[in-house]
Amino acid sequence: MSFFSALTDYIASHPHLAYAAIFLLALSESVPVIGAVVPGTAIIVGLAALVPSGVLMLWPMLIAAFLGAIVGDGLSFWLGHRYHREILLRWPLNRYPELVARSEAFFERHGGKSVFLARFTPGVRAFIPLVAGMLRMPSRRFYYANILSAFVWAPSHILPGVFVGAYFSVAGAAAGRLAVLLVALIIILWVIVWVVRHTVRRGIPILLGNLEQLRAWSGARDTWTSRQIRSLLDPAQKETKILAALALLLAAAAWTFFGILEDVVSGDPLVRTDAAVYRILQDLRTPVGDSLMVGFTELGDTTVVVAIAVLVFLWLAWKRAWRTAAYWVAAIGGAAAINTGIKVALHRARPTENLYSGWSDFSFPSGHSTENAVLYGFLAFLIAWRVRPAWGLPVALAAAVLVALIAFSRLYLGAHWFSDVAGGLAFATAWLALLCIAYLHHQPYEKGAGGLLVVACAGLVVAGGYHVYRNHTKDMERYAVQYEAPSMPAADWWARNWRQMPAQRIDLAGEIEEPLTFQWAGSLERLKANLAQKGWRQPVPWSLAGALAWFTPGPGPMDLPTSPYMERGRLPSLTLVHPRDEAGGTTSRFVLRIWATDIDLRDGHPTELWIGSVVEEQLGNRFPLFTVAQAQPDANAPRGLLAASLEPSQLVTRPDRNPTPVWDGQVLLAHDRSIQIDQDGGTLPSGSARR
Repeated sequence: MSFFSALTDYIASHPHLAYAAIFLLALSESVPVIGAVVPGTAIIVGLAALVPSGVLMLWPMLIAAFLGAIVGDGLSFWLGHRYHREILLRWPLNRYPELVARSEAFFERHGGKSVFLARFTPGVRAFIPLVAGMLRMPSRRFYYANILSAFVWAPSHILPGVFVGAYFSVAGAAAGRLAVLLVALIIILWVIVWVVRHTVRRGIPILLGNLEQLRAWSGARDTWTSRQIRSLLDPAQKETKILAALALLLAAAAWTFFGILEDVVSGDPLVRTDAAVYRILQDLRTPVGDSLMVGFTELGDTTVVVAIAVLVFLWLAWKRAWRTAAYWVAAIGGAAAINTGIKVALHRARPTENLYSGWSDFSFPSGHSTENAVLYGFLAFLIAWRVRPAWGLPVALAAAVLVALIAFSRLYLGAHWFSDVAGGLAFATAWLALLCIAYLHHQPYEKGAGGLLVVACAGLVVAGGYHVYRNHTKDMERYAVQYEAPSMPAADWWARNWRQMPAQRIDLAGEIEEPLTFQWAGSLERLKANLAQKGWRQPVPWSLAGALAWFTPGPGPMDLPTSPYMERGRLPSLTLVHPRDEAGGTTSRFVLRIWATDIDLRDGHPTELWIGSVVEEQLGNRFPLFTVAQAQPDANAPRGLLAASLEPSQLVTRPDRNPTPVWDGQVLLAHDRSIQIDQDGGTLPSGSARR
């Protein structure tokens, strides 16, 4: 029996213990120190969620919470009234002077109403009754507020839990498990908040004390290291702190860029992720999205970048900010030169051919991402450095949003791989950090940056708007989806070209997953109808009831939805499941997933070709509250079950795979009966087989 079942059965058999626990928890909420440590509210709400399932009753819970709240406040009031301020000198109250001071200030501000208000105010609620007793609040007035607040507090904590439990009751057998899971999550969140608050309250004074000692140590010495530490810790020197942050940013961005570059050169999983991201975005393209993204990509074209760069340079020259102008030229020109050099050195092809010519035809890193990130990033730095702090953040956010939209447009339009854009942004960030460090080191406090925002915005509106107006129609044709499905004779696929299909699934992260042991030519509806005769069924959809089935004890293999695995960026076009008899107390099922291939077979009519994987999923309760489906590594037995369900079919062996106990390298080929292929590989007259 699972942990949850045992716990629920115990509570159902001993409900008086649950009511007693609610009484004590409500009482502890009003006891100093204990109320700040014990998550009474969280547990009470969680226990209340068991009411709709019949494990506990509503009215005894309300009465227990009501009485516990009254007794808890009354006990705290009596302690304050009996021992006065002497109790504050005793452990553990003497460890919370700030909380006691806050409570006294709260009581002085609200007077008698504080007893009622504090019941719903975290932090001070456990100390206000104690303070009320210490300050000699009349007992009649205190208990009037105490009883009234408990009358409101008890249902405000119990009823939300009951409503949550009622909502969970639609899950049937899963309701109890979800209630326990809710309690666990609430307690975990409460503990995290408490730990963070405690750490911040205790840790910041310790950190400030250590920094003060370090500053005193550096002040007593006259070495290069001590001078750097003293400068860094000097509150009047904000530049040194910014330099330290920029140095960390430079190291992180450079490490990211070289990591991406290594993956591009070596063909690591990131490159496989490129294909998945490309396919996802191309499948999502719409005419409206194309028009919008072409506009953003045109705003990042070289023509617009050069126009804005020249305008800013002329403005700085007119203001005689020569050193800033030199940094500006180095930022834009250096980024363009290095970006082009890397492109020429790698010769990486773009996802879509014939978009550009010459050096621009190479893909890594993305020139749009690099140049626009440097242009608007350095511009935002120059502006934010001289305007009021309130303007700095909006300027930086606006620049970041524009750069992100331009970079995303390159992915959406298929002009670059994901790694191209990520590498371009990483390189631009590193280059920007390096330039900003050098700029701050020389401290060119020159006038002229005040009008940069107006100049840059005017340049973007005029040059960008004119460029979009002139080139939008032409660029819509350039970036249009260029889709031409490759095709092959059905007989060639059956005889030999099945080897061109991928051997294993690749997920969105670029990781190589289970073998693709099935290929189907024909209609998915016909495949589904054929397999239905052999016991294959579509899985339960991902609805609320389907999702909650994972929390029911001992669910059947056909009662659970399946995970939507992706194959090179595509979701399955068809998923079917087949139950397996229990063996050794373990429940399993076979899951068949089918993906499109973008290849048409010719047999008189165009016929789609599909690839798929079939795996065995073992269902088990590795965790006490929910079921887990774990795919088994063996690919042979599931494929064998599928082969017995389909005719005509044949097993072929991939020449590029060595047989292993997990997979013998064989692939099942099957086709719609309307596609008649003779044993010699020729295509016989076929019936209609349309997409």
